[in-house]
Amino acid sequence: MGSIGEQESGKSGRRKPRFLCLHGFRTSGEIMRAQLVAKWPEQVISRLDLVFPDAPFPAGGKSEVDGIFPPPYYEWYQYDKDFMVYTNLDKAFARVEELMIEQGPFDGLMGFSQGAILSAALASLQSKGLALTTVPKLKYLVFMGGAMFKAPEVVERVYSAAKIDCTSLHFIGEKDFLKKNGEQLLGKFVDPYLIRHPRGHTVPRLDDEESLKTMLEFLQKIEGDLCEDAAAVDDACKEECSA
Repeated sequence: MGSIGEQESGKSGRRKPRFLCLHGFRTSGEIMRAQLVAKWPEQVISRLDLVFPDAPFPAGGKSEVDGIFPPPYYEWYQYDKDFMVYTNLDKAFARVEELMIEQGPFDGLMGFSQGAILSAALASLQSKGLALTTVPKLKYLVFMGGAMFKAPEVVERVYSAAKIDCTSLHFIGEKDFLKKNGEQLLGKFVDPYLIRHPRGHTVPRLDDEESLKTMLEFLQKIEGDLCEDAAAVDDACKEECSA
């Protein structure tokens, strides 16, 4: 299990926001870590505490990154060619909760592709009291190449009519085959942050001024929240000590 910035504080001494990062289909935690390090600037990476686990199931077929990144490769769950039948989905939900217990606490989830689909589903299920019931509420979410499940019975179970009140950042590629579904996912959240990029289904770069500006605004929002939380704890401790 790889990590970036684990157990470190920012230059100001404040705690960095901590994310459990869920990789894409038939890749790995190490591959996702390498992609982010290569594509995101240090001024972003240095402000995050990121943990990169591997999915629970070995890849059941050829990986699209074979020849680019070395194996082993993993998958969170399996699906049919029409994306309508899912296998081991509940085991994937359970494994993420186990990871959050074992490696947590976490402030949120970050996911690419299958990992983003899984992250969004878990946030929705948690808001309904149907998943992640033994860990703190997710506060922040980052989706790259994200989407929603398509099977009607899964849609009915996972998603609700109410929007999810969780600070979220969505990367949507203009050439991504999941773009339309990613737009639908965007509409499921209250006041989402959005970064559009010209590429396809990929971990995006932050190589233009507007994208970087949005990412930094998202980080500032999180850091502001964490400062407020820390101040509230300090005030409570002072009141308790003076009582």
